[in-house]
Parts: sequence; C-alpha cells; structure tokens
Amino acid sequence: MQIEGKDFGQVLTLPDTWQRKALNLLRQGDDLVLHAPTGAGKTYVFELLVESAWKGRAVYTVPTRALANDKFREWQERGWDVGLVTGDLRHKTDASIVVATLETQRSAILKGDLPDLLVVDEYQLLADEGRGPGYEVALAMLPTSVTLLLMSGSVANPQEVADWLSTHGRSVSVIFEIRRPVPLEEVFVEAILKNPFHGRKVRGKWPKLIEGALRLGLGPILVFAPRRRAAEEIAQQLAHELPEVDPLELTGEQKKILGKELIGLIKRRVAYHHSGLDYLQRAGVIEPLAKRGQLQVVVATTGLGAGVNFSMRSILVADREYRVDDRILQLRPDELLQMFGRAGRRGFDDRGFIIVAPKQARLADARPLKLTRSTSLDWPAIIGVILQAQRMKQDHIQAARDLARKLFSEDRIRLGLGDSLGHLSDYITANSSQPAEYEDSQRDQVVEMRNSAGLWERRGGKCQAKLGEALILSKGEWVKALTLPDTLSKVRVGNPCRFGNKKDRVYGREIPIGVLESEDNPQKVILIKSFRKKLRDAVAEEPAKRRKSITRKVWMRSRLEQSLSRFLPVLSQGGTVDEFILRGKVLRARLRYDQATILGWRDNRGKVLINPTLRKVRRIYDSPFKEGSADSKVNLDDLSPAEAWFKLGLIDADCVPTQRGEIFSLFHGGEGLAVAVSLEDETYPVDEIVEDLANLRAGHRFSSFADSDSRMALVCRDAFGFSDCTGYLKAGLPVEYGEGAVEALANGEQLLANGIADMEFSHGDLERLDIEWRSLLRLIAHAPKLDSPRWSDLQEAALKVIGPMTGPMDTLPEFPELPERQRHRYVSKTSEFKNI
Repeated sequence: MQIEGKDFGQVLTLPDTWQRKALNLLRQGDDLVLHAPTGAGKTYVFELLVESAWKGRAVYTVPTRALANDKFREWQERGWDVGLVTGDLRHKTDASIVVATLETQRSAILKGDLPDLLVVDEYQLLADEGRGPGYEVALAMLPTSVTLLLMSGSVANPQEVADWLSTHGRSVSVIFEIRRPVPLEEVFVEAILKNPFHGRKVRGKWPKLIEGALRLGLGPILVFAPRRRAAEEIAQQLAHELPEVDPLELTGEQKKILGKELIGLIKRRVAYHHSGLDYLQRAGVIEPLAKRGQLQVVVATTGLGAGVNFSMRSILVADREYRVDDRILQLRPDELLQMFGRAGRRGFDDRGFIIVAPKQARLADARPLKLTRSTSLDWPAIIGVILQAQRMKQDHIQAARDLARKLFSEDRIRLGLGDSLGHLSDYITANSSQPAEYEDSQRDQVVEMRNSAGLWERRGGKCQAKLGEALILSKGEWVKALTLPDTLSKVRVGNPCRFGNKKDRVYGREIPIGVLESEDNPQKVILIKSFRKKLRDAVAEEPAKRRKSITRKVWMRSRLEQSLSRFLPVLSQGGTVDEFILRGKVLRARLRYDQATILGWRDNRGKVLINPTLRKVRRIYDSPFKEGSADSKVNLDDLSPAEAWFKLGLIDADCVPTQRGEIFSLFHGGEGLAVAVSLEDETYPVDEIVEDLANLRAGHRFSSFADSDSRMALVCRDAFGFSDCTGYLKAGLPVEYGEGAVEALANGEQLLANGIADMEFSHGDLERLDIEWRSLLRLIAHAPKLDSPRWSDLQEAALKVIGPMTGPMDTLPEFPELPERQRHRYVSKTSEFKNI
C-alpha cells in the first residue's frame, strides 16, 4: 500500500501481504521465485530486506546496463553501500550491494567469489535465444550456499522454474501475485476522437489522438514506436501540433546536454527516447523528467519495454513490428505485457490506461511467457568447466555431463562426449569428405565500387542522403548530381529549369499551377486540370472539409502560394518551392531538389555516390572446413556440441580443450573464436587486433564505412569458412560482427558534426560502440593469465587503451540536478479531467 504525498519522493510505502511473506522467506535464507505484475513492487521486497538490518552481501542482477546504472544511482542516493559491475564499469566491487548484469558474474561463480544473495530481476531471459544459455548456466552452477531470488511479471510457469531449481538441492518457495495495485483499462481511439478539439486545428493522425487523450486526463502518455525514425517523427509532430502548454523550464546544464532539437521538444513537454541518444541525454535528462511526470508524452522505441523503470498513466503501442539489426520482428505477448505494465504509477494513479489503436495490440494480446530453455548451450561456460576439472585432476568429461544434467530441461541434453574418446577424430574425418548439400558460388565474392577519389573500395549498403550533396559520374569525373539536367529526368512533372549562372548552375523543375482568370484580375487563379488531379491524390487522407477546400478550382493567388507550398514536395517527388512566377497568364512554381531524399552509397571519404562503377572480386579462403570437394558452408547445428567443438578446433579427440578452446572459454558467444584465431596468426599485429575488436559487437549500422574486409574477418573465414552455428557464427563470423566500426570510431563524430553521416547511426550509437569495444578490452585485461605470449601481449595492449587496473575506480558521469520545479508531476490546465 502507498499513501500519496506531494512529491514522488514523499510517498509513504507500506508492504502488501505478499511482500511481507516474501520478505520473511528471504530473512530465513529460503530461495524464492517471485511473480508479480510490472509495477506491483517486486524490487521493493529486496529494498525492505536491505533496510531491515540484513547483514549479508547481495548481487542484484538486471538485464541491461541502463537499468543497472539506474538502480545504482537510486540506491546510492539513499546512502547504501552499493557498487556497480557491468561490461564497461567496475565500481566498488567489494560493496555490500552490487548491481550487475548477470553475464559479468559467471567468472566470479566459477572462481567461488560468491555473495550471500543473488537476485535475478527479469529472469524470463532464461528463454532468450542469445542470453538465455548464459542465464541458465549461471543458475545451474550456483552453489546452494547462495540464496536465490528470481523475479518477473511475465512468466506463465514459475512453479516449473522452482521445480527445476529444487533438483539442485534447493528448497524453493513460489509467490504468485496476479493482482495489479493499479488496474488497467482499455480506451479506444474512436472514443477519444469522438469529442473534437475546439481550439486551434490539430493536424495529423497521432497529434489528434494524443491531444484528445491528454484533454481527457490520460497523460502522461508513453508511446511505443517501431523504429527510431518513427519515434523522432511522431515526437516532432506532437511538439508542433499539440496545444500550447506551460513550457518546461530547463537549467543551463540540461540545455547543454540536450542540444537544440531536444530542447525545443522538451520545452513543449514532449521527448523521444531510443538508443541513438547519448547516455547523458537519455539517463541524465529525459528519464529523470519522465519519472517525475514533467513530460506529457514520451515516444520510445520498443527496447524501453523491459528497459528503463518509470511509469506513465497511459500506454500506446503504435506498431507491433520492430527492427533488430537486419530482421523485422513482431512483439511477443510477454513483451506487450511488459510494456502495458508501465501504465499507471502506484500511489499516484487510480488506474492505468491502454490506448488501443485500430488493428493494434489490446490487453488480451498481452500474456505471460511459458518459459522453456533456449535451443542453444553456453559453450564457453561448459568448456570452462571442463578446463577447471582438468586442472583439479578431476574427470573433466563427467564434470561437463554433471553441468548438462543441471540445465533447465526435462530431457537429457546430449553433449556428444561419448563419441569423443578415440572415435571423434574418425567421425569428423569421415563426415568432412561428404559432398555438401549445396554450393553458393557467390559467397566468396565481394562487390567493390570506384570511390570519389577513383580508388576501388568495398561497397557497403545503401544509405539515405540529400540529393544536393550527392555526386554522379560525368565524363569520367564525379560532379554534383544536380549540376546535370538528366539527374531529374525521372521526375514526371513539369520541365527542367536552371538556378544560378552557367558556372554555378543547379537544375530543378518548373511546373504549371494555374492560369489567371483574367488580365484585369491578376490575383484570381484557376487551377490547371492536371495539377488539380494530382493535388486530390496528395490530400486524399485529409479530412473531407479540408480536402474540399484545398482542391477547389479557383484561388486567390496569395492564398494559393501560401497554402499549396507544403503539398508540392509530395506532388513533385521531393521538390521544394523556390519561387512562384508568371509566364504570360500561367502561374508556375520553380522547385529545387537539394533536400530531396535519395539512396546512394557513401564511400570511405564520406561522399554519397549515385550509381558508381562496380566490379566483383573473388576472395579465396584456405579453410580446414573445405576439405576435398566439401564446401566451406557448414551448419554446425547438425553436429553434437562435442563434434562441433572438435570441428572448430576447441577440443582435441580426447575432449581436452586446446589453447583456442581455453581462450574461447573466457568470452561470450562467438567473439572468443575471433580473438583466438586472430592470435594464432603470428603475422597479425596485436595492436591491429585491438583496433579490429571494435567490429565484434558492431552489428549492421556502420557497414557504409567499411572500405574492405578487415583482417579479423579474413582470419575468421580462413579458420571457419562460411560455417553457421546458432549463437556463435554466421557465415564464418561472430553473429554480432559488423564491418566499419573501426572506421566509425575514427571518423564518425566528425561526419556527424558535418551533418553528412549515414542516417543509420547517431551519437548514441558511436557512444555504445565505444563502450562495447572497451568492454571487450576490459574483459581481456581482467581475464586470467595464460601460457601464451600472444595472449599476454594482447592483455598489455588492452591495458594501454583502458588504463591500469590498479588506478582510480570507474565512476559514472555526473547528472544535472533536478531543480524543485521539476520534481512534481505536471498537470495541464487544458485537461478536462485530472484523472478519469
């Protein structure tokens, strides 16, 4: 139960019955699986434990760095002795409470550096294809001396999870609370739009809907958009169209962090939120303001669903489809449950609201997930267990089997170790000589383009750019595209026209709009029939009354020029009005195309090229995966784990890890494969390996920067061909591998500052790229010493970048302090109901 005060920081919180029961179980040292809806107060149970004179040491794990940083700051402000361990930070690791991501705790569990209590918040990640194996192994390896607290609001079968943990010798209790302290209700778009706004006309689908919702007292509203661009565009529309509000007064420090565009939005109490924003913008300004209720609308990408922990009164899911790298996915029912759980703040809202748009998600679509283990295994952890058993002169194969038996499955998990002793080598040799199912002759070809300097470089993916900055090849030279009249030949309206003089000419289009009614009345214009038809198509989605007004036949000239300018880009494939002119009795619009969006290829000098000259270059890889007539395309998922490990060179025929396997065991996923084979190439300089590590977690966003395959990619393909293996390799490279990251780190900020960078990334992406790169370097620097001179050299090189481990402890950047005026939920004076 909560009793409301004037400020979010003045809410008196009293535990519910289920919270008191959970607290008592933890005080007794019992293991606990806790199910309660998002926002019900699961974290509060842990906070009660810490503040009830509990004397143990706890590690509180969360899914993301953002949540870890958020919890750390919150508990630090309470005066707790709290530390932080994520991939990029290790701060006060000996504190009594450490907030961490679970992956950072695996090596500590293996070494026996254990807390008294391990909390796993959002444990439904056990089923995640990428991170699930790591969660599963960490829980399976944890000794019973450590108390477990697992928490989630989106798991349908918590009792099955408790039963699994019970097979490890644990006594596990389950608390299943289904009642939300703040009930949810659906509000349909039709009901919101039934009562139109009687003030200034609001234009656009989303502004009309949000304006109506705010007027009904449904704010603050969190809108989930499928993509970054959509989030930004919706936020900008809202800030421009929504009725005036009391402006949010920002401090000088907040303005310095936000930049001009975000300042304009946030003053109107609107913001967008996605991973392209830098850390200080997201966590230092936008999130604190949203938590305090100072923002009327936040438009966020779907990643916020299980991310930042703040609640709004209402939730709107704009689209169930979203993008991850190069894949289009649909929100799962449990992800919707997480998102809807953000609606309604306990102690401040009597109800939370789900705004239901046509053909979009409803409350009935949100359901808990029936948890099953992912189809992958944590290979590095299992090989690490084998290594540890071998060093302790124990049965290393039995150690791996014992771990496999403890995984989250009723079926026996087969590692294939029975085939290893004396037979594995024969098995692999026999199978490697079999013909491949198919051969893809294109896989070893690279497309190159001639760049703006006339040199050949690898062609990346297409990018969006302004036509005014694009170059096109003319008579063997690259020239600005708009200096050639043929560039606009596919624009099917009007005729070519020229701006500037012959030396500095730029071409556009000139289109007839209408004719003067009479020479005696030059201010009255009759629209030309063909133009009027195109105009009808352009305004088809406008309200009927406005559509009729725009497409009327006769106009006053001044009114026509003012009203139709905004429709001309749609009618003319991106042209913007430079001027209106009379030629005889015909009124014409002269259009420029500098701002029209085109698709081109950006070269490594930052120039956007249209239709560059291309060639294909064949890459030849000498891989042990290509033996005899067998193709290098191998699906390792068809093999048992032991067979795949042998094929990858991680173990020998007796299941003893090789040095490659030992290095691999120190990493997560396939990145350890890339590091290991890079070190095996004695001609590959260690300093160059350090730089190329940036590509390992880069994904697709920076591919336009890549001028050729990196050395690391070539080494991986030499070792693994184009083999696929779920969670580890895709076409012979680690699954998150992306070219261009090294070049982006070197030049990206400058290109962003010049406003000519690929729209696929922004400052926040560069910031995260640098964090991921340094996280890998930190992992290497903190890893155990190995009997390998090249590994030692890599550790030394990593330390040169991140600094000495014995230096000052890592700290988070300072956030601007919220002034008193920003510490209360904002209530608009235009709201007809304060809380419906």
